[in-house]
Amino acid sequence: MKLTLDGVRVDALVEGDGPAIVLLHGFPLSKETWDAQARALSARARVVRFDLRGLGESSVPPGPYLMETLAGDVAGVLELLGIARAVIVGHSLGGFVAFAFYRMFAERCAALGIVASRASADTPEVASARFELADRAEASGIQPVVDSFVPRYFAPEIYTERPAFVERARAIAGATDARGAAAMLRGMAERVASNDLFEEIDIPVAVIAGRSDAFVGPDELQKISDGIRSATLHVLECGHFPQWEAPEALDRILASLLEAAK
Repeated sequence: MKLTLDGVRVDALVEGDGPAIVLLHGFPLSKETWDAQARALSARARVVRFDLRGLGESSVPPGPYLMETLAGDVAGVLELLGIARAVIVGHSLGGFVAFAFYRMFAERCAALGIVASRASADTPEVASARFELADRAEASGIQPVVDSFVPRYFAPEIYTERPAFVERARAIAGATDARGAAAMLRGMAERVASNDLFEEIDIPVAVIAGRSDAFVGPDELQKISDGIRSATLHVLECGHFPQWEAPEALDRILASLLEAAK
């Protein structure tokens, strides 16, 4: 399904019927990373997922892609689909967008799912590295981005025991437009912290961590869970990619989040 938001084309999938849940993907990935969860949840919910601008099959407008802009895209998709309120779930980059969406459209959030993500802003060192990687992508293509992210996606044993996961992730990341990746990297580097939202969040929140996550460890997710009264922390036996590494466990958590949002 092709949707147009103020001249930006986004590629979306909508499956099932019932309460709405939006699944936001990570970087530099696409909506297909949520295939297993969409199958599991579409029997009880209206599952909405789309490629964030600049990634997947969506168009590549000029950047940087600020998290507030991406949150506006989520709101635009919901408007076009006639959805007033939804459970918003974000993986990694998608978690940044989920927090931004809550800041801007709290009344439209039935619940939040924060998967392998963080609420803090980048340190100056991390932001500088993102800007440098963005410049490299524009100069030489997407491969530096693939090389920076894919080797850290999974728990160490996955790289030997489940190489198909690695190749699939490499293929999705490698198909990303380098201009879109650069614009997204710059937007992530410029994002503001979301910790100030914690005290006001009063909807159900599921915080999901991977015990072997090389990007954001359980301690970081614990801080989010501790800060939000309505949050529950789930630590799964996986790396940064629970959608593929621990799908059944993640499916159960998201199903419970849907129930709690009713």
